[in-house]
Amino acid sequence: MPQDVHCIIGASGQLGTELAVALHNAGERVVLLDIKAPSFSALLGLPFEKVDVRDQAALSAAFGTHRVTHVYHLAAALSARGEQEPQWAWDLNMKGLLHVLDLAAEMEGIRQVFWPSSIAVFGPGSGPVAAQSAYRLPSTVYGISKNVGEHWCSWYHQHRGVDVRSVRYPGLIGTLAPPGGGTTDYAVEVFDHLDGTAPYTCFLKADEKLPMMHMDDAVAAALHILSAPRVSLRCTEAYNINAMSFAPEELFAEIRRHVPAFQARYAPDFRQNIAAGWPDMLNDDMAREDWGWSPKIGLSGLVRSMINARAVRSVAQ
Repeated sequence: MPQDVHCIIGASGQLGTELAVALHNAGERVVLLDIKAPSFSALLGLPFEKVDVRDQAALSAAFGTHRVTHVYHLAAALSARGEQEPQWAWDLNMKGLLHVLDLAAEMEGIRQVFWPSSIAVFGPGSGPVAAQSAYRLPSTVYGISKNVGEHWCSWYHQHRGVDVRSVRYPGLIGTLAPPGGGTTDYAVEVFDHLDGTAPYTCFLKADEKLPMMHMDDAVAAALHILSAPRVSLRCTEAYNINAMSFAPEELFAEIRRHVPAFQARYAPDFRQNIAAGWPDMLNDDMAREDWGWSPKIGLSGLVRSMINARAVRSVAQ
């Protein structure tokens, strides 16, 4: 059987970069698609094509040229930027997903699709701990698109036989690429403000608790659910996955254990209203039962990892 070819759409983004590195380091063949070339050094030698996911013909040509077997569709307009440019966000998020699903249904070589959903599908009615089947009334364009996208994924699986799998990611925290305009971006940005010269200004309230996840666990979740037997997956939309939950004040307190001089101030903006409608955590019992989901990194490990990674990067520069 020919070797698998893993195509990452949105490969220059926060999750795409980390997923590409993980697959490449595991010896897999990886093809990168994005509207901008990757900047992370470990990816510069990999096949790259400049493709807008809204261009179905270009997407089809790339899939065919590289004989793609697995598609990771990560290109999306996130919550904060999506509220500023709603029509663009809807067009990108919906048209891109439908193009990928159509091609997966039509092209024989494509065996699996991974598409991430988000905690943004939930709204105030979901409660502080969102169950797998919790009430969903998203308050952002991003959340609406993810909610509708989950239903499209289920439809394409049931009616066109596409093996598409999805998880609802919380806020993701990593170091290889900057965040792309989400409501949880503060938890990444803050690690660039540890020199003590000025307080970090947080755009959420001190006590606004949200679900979060280290990028290593996020990558592991994608690879784990793709490796699970299809018959074991009861959910055809997206699985809740949880790792940790914290508020800005809790993250900053943990940072001060390593950097005592660190200071922060709070200036909530429009992103606070978005965050206030999301749950504090997700109940991920179904993911644990169906495909063995289990996160590895908690708050203390996350902070150590981020500080160490920033230190290594500073030395390299």
